[in-house]
Amino acid sequence: MRIGELAEATGTTTKTLRFYEEAGLLPPAHRASNGYRDYGPDAVTRLDFIRRGRAAGLTLAQIREVIDIRDAGQTPCSHVHDLLTIRLTDIDRQIADLQGLRATVARLCHEAGRAEPAACDAEDVCRYL
Repeated sequence: MRIGELAEATGTTTKTLRFYEEAGLLPPAHRASNGYRDYGPDAVTRLDFIRRGRAAGLTLAQIREVIDIRDAGQTPCSHVHDLLTIRLTDIDRQIADLQGLRATVARLCHEAGRAEPAACDAEDVCRYL
């Protein structure tokens, strides 16, 4: 299938497909006699994997590592497990950071809600931030 057909079939853009090919995420497409890229059905499967990896929060570099392992004929399961463990740790840290931020903003919001404009110091922009 041509690049435009692949892009339409997978909900991506031709620019993204060219980038993925250049980055090694997609194998180089066969070139027809007219120079057009001609992708096989395996490209759809590969793009679906890339989309699922991105949805899990993996970087393109991490996804390429997994693809490289598979392309070398090995199973990437343990590597994927390691990547997902790291990703889960990162998500837990981000959640903790956001919970701390929420508590700070809630406290500031509560304090600002009891503001008395007449008591504000003209030298301060706002004492609640």
